[in-house]
Amino acid sequence: MIFVQTHRKKLKKKFRNRIYIALTLGLLLIFTSHWVVELKTNAFTFSDVNQIPENQVGIVLGTSKLLKGNRKNLYFDYRMDAVEALYRAKKIKYIIVSGDNSRKDYNEPLDMQHALIAKGIPKERIFLDYAGFSTIETVQRAKLIFGQSKFTLISQDFHVRRAVYTANYLGMNAVGYAAKDVDAYYGFKTKIREKLARIKLFLNLWSKSEPTFGGNRIKIPKK
Repeated sequence: MIFVQTHRKKLKKKFRNRIYIALTLGLLLIFTSHWVVELKTNAFTFSDVNQIPENQVGIVLGTSKLLKGNRKNLYFDYRMDAVEALYRAKKIKYIIVSGDNSRKDYNEPLDMQHALIAKGIPKERIFLDYAGFSTIETVQRAKLIFGQSKFTLISQDFHVRRAVYTANYLGMNAVGYAAKDVDAYYGFKTKIREKLARIKLFLNLWSKSEPTFGGNRIKIPKK
């Protein structure tokens, strides 16, 4: 009986130790992936439209126009404002709106196009990428489909840094423009997801993942 109890205690202790090790490694992975992205993108991420270098093409990372209950998604609105600011300042000439259109009733690129046209940006300056299902796929398709290897990425700071890191890691020349962020309460869940997304980023890069869809090349003018 004593032997059984001692054995159980040893098993419990061994199990607890494994849990502690797993948690420690998980936290270390989160911390490391976060700071690698931050440090590697500091020189390429801008929040002042006057300081960011010019590029022929700007790429907007997709998000839904509306939240549950048909509430406005401020991430969407602020990204559209950022695109307008860059376009008006002549920091970009053409725009790729890249997002999810995996369902007939859900079309991020089209929503972005409509929002930008409403701001006075000509339709012929906007190109739609319907298969930007993830940040890495948007970046990969920028080169694969649109033939772009030098561009400006547009999203909130936490997101655009991941995109810039991805593009530069893959041999492209990207800078990022940080759109206005939302307040801490509104964006808390998004920020938590971003921590995990940065871990996933490195797994995708190391595994050399490919975009879900290819497609015909789309030519963007060089003037």
